[in-house]
Amino acid sequence: MRKFFLPLLFLLLFIFESLFVQFLPADSFGNRILVPRFLFATLLFLTIYVGKNQGIIYAAIFGLLFDIVYVEIIGIYFFLFPFICYLAAKVMQVIQSNIVVAFFVSLLGVALLEVGVYEINYLIHVTNLDFMSFVNLRFYPTLILNGVFLVLASYPLKRSFEKHAEALREDL
Repeated sequence: MRKFFLPLLFLLLFIFESLFVQFLPADSFGNRILVPRFLFATLLFLTIYVGKNQGIIYAAIFGLLFDIVYVEIIGIYFFLFPFICYLAAKVMQVIQSNIVVAFFVSLLGVALLEVGVYEINYLIHVTNLDFMSFVNLRFYPTLILNGVFLVLASYPLKRSFEKHAEALREDL
């Protein structure tokens, strides 16, 4: 059962993100765009608490799945998910790993993902939104939403991933 925990968790988060967007009332926040990045934030926690290799592998798999299901261009999330997980792993080698640092590193990762996706879409002319409009309409609301998710989910994710990492060490 332990080996199905991570794929099942990430698959549930993948589905939950789309359900969250679908059932969130469109007019509840004005013209603000809230983008749930719960899957990605959890991938960052996996990278921090379990290990770089597993984090990057799951990030590549779910980045490709995200590209196939939601995006017209294959490769944006397939590249950005593992790359940002790699950067988070490098940052965590320098900084002491605790839940507060993991929270901020994950939130920074979500911010990098949002800016990266915006810049790629702007570069290939998928969006014509200027950067300040992007920041005000999408970036800040997305960071707030994902910050709330991380506040609620940080401790359970930390505990689960620490237990998973310990089980992996015992299997070796």
